[in-house]
Amino acid sequence: MSISLLLAGASAIAAASAASDDIVVTAAFVPVAVQDAPASVTIFDQEQLDALSLPFASDVIRLAPGVSVSNSGGKGSQTQIRIRGAEANHTRVVVDGIPFNDTASDDQPRFETFTADGLGRIELIRGPHSAIYGSEALGGVVSLNTPDPIGALRATALGEYGSDDFIRTSAAIVSGDDKVGVSATGSFSRGDGIDVLGGGIGDKDGFKNYGGSLKLVARPGNDGEVGIVGHYLRHHAEFDGSVCDINFVCNRADTAEHSTAETYALRSWAKLGLADDAAWSGLVETLYLDSTNRNYDDEVHTNDTLGDRTRFAGQLTHRFTLGEGLQTLVGRIEREDESYKTRDRQFGGFGDVDYTRARTTFVAEWLGEWGDLVSTDLAVRHDAFNRFKDTTTIRAHAVVHVTPSIGIVGGYSEGLSQPGFAELFGFARDSDFVGNPALTPEKSRGFEAGLRWTGEAGRFELVGFSNRLRDEIVYEGLPSTPTAMFPYTYVNADGISRRRGVELSGEYRPLEHLRISGNYTYLDAQEQKIAGDARTREIRRPKHTANLYADYVGGPLTLGGSLAYVGKRQDTDFDIFQTVILKDYILAGARVAYAITPNIEAFGRIENAFDDKYQDAVGYATPGRTVYAGIRVRLGD
Repeated sequence: MSISLLLAGASAIAAASAASDDIVVTAAFVPVAVQDAPASVTIFDQEQLDALSLPFASDVIRLAPGVSVSNSGGKGSQTQIRIRGAEANHTRVVVDGIPFNDTASDDQPRFETFTADGLGRIELIRGPHSAIYGSEALGGVVSLNTPDPIGALRATALGEYGSDDFIRTSAAIVSGDDKVGVSATGSFSRGDGIDVLGGGIGDKDGFKNYGGSLKLVARPGNDGEVGIVGHYLRHHAEFDGSVCDINFVCNRADTAEHSTAETYALRSWAKLGLADDAAWSGLVETLYLDSTNRNYDDEVHTNDTLGDRTRFAGQLTHRFTLGEGLQTLVGRIEREDESYKTRDRQFGGFGDVDYTRARTTFVAEWLGEWGDLVSTDLAVRHDAFNRFKDTTTIRAHAVVHVTPSIGIVGGYSEGLSQPGFAELFGFARDSDFVGNPALTPEKSRGFEAGLRWTGEAGRFELVGFSNRLRDEIVYEGLPSTPTAMFPYTYVNADGISRRRGVELSGEYRPLEHLRISGNYTYLDAQEQKIAGDARTREIRRPKHTANLYADYVGGPLTLGGSLAYVGKRQDTDFDIFQTVILKDYILAGARVAYAITPNIEAFGRIENAFDDKYQDAVGYATPGRTVYAGIRVRLGD
C-alpha cells in the first residue's frame, strides 16, 4: 500500500465534487451555512459516526485533513492531536458548548478520555481562531456534540467484544417534542491493552473508561429556549514510565504506573430570539468544569492535580438588512475564573501549591452578506488577564461566490495560548521544575486562501495556509543547586516557528446511500527557538497524510470503512537524546452491520486490517490487527 492509492481516491472525489448547502457549522458565534463558513471546517455527522462506529473520538478526528495523531501505546493511552502542525496543547476542545481543556494538566485536551459513543456530530475547525474561541485555539477547535433532543424519539444500546479482551457498552436515549426534549447517554469500555514497550515480555497496560451525559432543553414559548447539560468522565489508564540509575540516567522501563482522570462539567443557558432572521436575539450562559488527576506508582498514591473553571457569559445579536444582504452583529462578554492545586500524597503534602487566575473578555463579530457575491466575517476579541498582559486577537475572512457552486475563500486569523498553571508556578515546591511567572501567552498569526466547489452530489475544497508562532513556551535547563541536580524551567522563545501547507478534501455521493470522503495534507512545520538560528523540523508532524473513508446505509446493510495514511516523521528518543525517524504506515479499518430484525443489528469490525507495525511516539508500541463483534439495538427514528 502507498500514498498513491489514497491520492487516487481523493482525485476521483475532486473530479465529481460538490456538497449540500444546508449544513450549518459552529465556525462563528451564530450558525452559518457551510459554503459561507469563515474557516476551514470538517464535519462528521450521525450517519458517519454510526457507520464507522469507532470507539474514541480521536479515531474519527484522525480522518480529517490537517490532523496528526500521536498515541503512546494501545487503546486508552495518552493521545495527542496536532492540527496544522501546532502543538498538542494548541487545540481547543468544546463538548456541548463546554471548554474541556484540562486545567489540571496545563490546559492539554485529554483526547484519550473522549469516547465517540453518544455523539451526534463532530466538527473540526482548522487554523488559529482565538477571536472566537479564546485561549488554546491556535491550531484549531474540536467540537463534540450530543444530539439535539427537540423533536426526536429514539433509543440505542450497544455491546461489543474483541481483541485484547476489549469490552464496549453504551446506551443512549433521545426523547422530545417541539417544546421539551431530553437526551441521556452512558458508556463503559475497557481493555487489557498491549505490552507497550514491546518484546512481549512486559506487562500489558490496560484502561477503563466511564462516561455519561444528560441534556434537557425546553422551549416554553415560540421564541425562547432554556437548557442544561452535564457530562461526567472517568478514565483509568496504566502506562510505562522511566527508571533512573544512580547517575541520574533515565530510560524507558516496564513500570507499574497508572493514573485516573475524573471530570465533571455543567452548562446552563437561556436564549431569546431563535429564528435565523430574528432582528434581535440574546443568550446568557454559565458553565462549570472540575477535573482531578490521581497518579499512582503501583500501590503508592503519589500525587494529585486538581483544577476547576467557572464562566459566565452574555451575548447579544442584531440582524438587519443592508441593501440586498443580511448583516449580523454579535457582542459578547465573558468572565472566567480558574484554579489549580497539587496535592502530594506520598510525603505529607509538603510541596502542595494553590493558585488562581481570571480573565474578562469582550468580543464583537460582524458577519455580512453582500448580495449573492460576497460573504464576510470580522471578529475582534480582547482578553483582560489578571496574571499577564492583556491580549487582542482578530479574525477577518471572506468568501467570493464566483458562481453558485464555486467560491474563492481567504482570510487572516490570530490565536493565543495562555501559559499553564504548572508552567507559571511549578508543579510542587522544592522540585527540580521551577515555574516561571514571567511567561506570556504564545501567539499565532495565520493566513489561508483557497477554492470551494459545492453542488448536489458532493463537495471539494483546496486550501493553502501559512501560520507563524511567536513566544513559544519551551524547556530550558538551569544550573545545578545543592537541592536540585538537574533543575529546569520554561521560557518564551524569541524565535518564530513556521507551519505552512496545503489541504485537499472532498466528498462525493455516487449513489443515494453511498458517501465517499477523502483528503490529502502536505505540511511543512519548522521550529525556531532562538531568533536567527536555522529552523528544524517539528517532531511528530508528518509531511504527508491522506485519508479515504466511506459510509453506506441501504436496507438492512450498513457499511463503514477507512484508510488513513501517515507519512514519515521525526521524533526525539529521550533515552539517547537523539532524533529518530518513525516509518510511515497505513491504518485500514472496516465495519459491516446487518439488521437481523428492524430493531436489532449484528456487526463485525476490524482495525489495522493490514497489521501494520508502527509507532506514533518512539519506543511505544501500538496494537496490531484487532477484530470485534457486537450487537446494536435501535428503537425509534
